[in-house]
Amino acid sequence: MENKDRNLYRLDELSDYKVASNYSDVRGWKIVDADNRTIGKIDNLWVNKDMQRVVYLDVNLDKGLIEDSHNEVHDAIANENGKEFIYKDGDSHIIIPIGSVSINKDTKIVMANNIGYDTFRKTSRYNWQNDFDREYERRVLNSYYPTEESRLASESNDDTFYKRREFDNY
Repeated sequence: MENKDRNLYRLDELSDYKVASNYSDVRGWKIVDADNRTIGKIDNLWVNKDMQRVVYLDVNLDKGLIEDSHNEVHDAIANENGKEFIYKDGDSHIIIPIGSVSINKDTKIVMANNIGYDTFRKTSRYNWQNDFDREYERRVLNSYYPTEESRLASESNDDTFYKRREFDNY
């Protein structure tokens, strides 16, 4: 994301922001899929600064999930044959919309509602050292909610894009 257009920040980048006292700070908690299979650990929270709320969980994927998808073909990008995409070293993070999870404060486990292991295995990843753009957000949301693709393509501003059930606060 270019700085002039940037509105999403990792919570740890914002020294004057913290998780509200009536919400759990889920960083470091385990996240599981709808069938209770481990997806990874929540590394950070992505905050929409204008809306002043968390919109994504930043998940560092479990090694097993990465190994399961190591030889998969995911995104078509231009290379020698124009059809294969191989993840680079360090591409081990995904984002999950905050409204797509349930939080169990007692067990300190976050469960992805209605999203299965194979979906996470095939979801586009990014390197945590780099920011991502709206196109990446659309691609990820389309992998979680394929029936929303046409609606996602038409929404460009943050107010419209983040006003959907997938971004309802926890």
